[in-house]
Amino acid sequence: MKIRFPSLTQDPRSLVLNVLIALLILLVGYLAYSLMDRTVLHRPVDTAKVGAGTTGVIQIDLLNGCGASGVATSFRDYLRARGYDVVEMRNYKSFDVDQSLVIDRTGSLVNAEKVAYALGIKKSNVIQQINPDYFVDVSVVIGKDFPSLKPSQ
Repeated sequence: MKIRFPSLTQDPRSLVLNVLIALLILLVGYLAYSLMDRTVLHRPVDTAKVGAGTTGVIQIDLLNGCGASGVATSFRDYLRARGYDVVEMRNYKSFDVDQSLVIDRTGSLVNAEKVAYALGIKKSNVIQQINPDYFVDVSVVIGKDFPSLKPSQ
């Protein structure tokens, strides 16, 4: 007994339907990936939990410590969209910072940890350097690891 499959040249409608089914499968796959990417892989930061909390608006100084052009601008836009006040952007004293740092300037380590969480910087990279001459709450030194942080993803 020989099984015969219909030829695609005999019925052009079946070819069109098969192509349409393939396109719909690709569309569903893309939408499923997009959903997983937004909800599991790269979760959005909860601004109610992380942004301006009970301590008021957190003022931030962005320092480029990696030497990449325009990286501070993307960090500024990302932080401002989440309710932080980025008051200054400038270069760090050198461009050889390997890992990004968050520096508490006012003694409120909670604010520095909120900024670190929002950027995806490890808690171990949050330090305190209280300086009354600074008029910002937190300084962020952008290191060479910036492609792995949330604003770059």
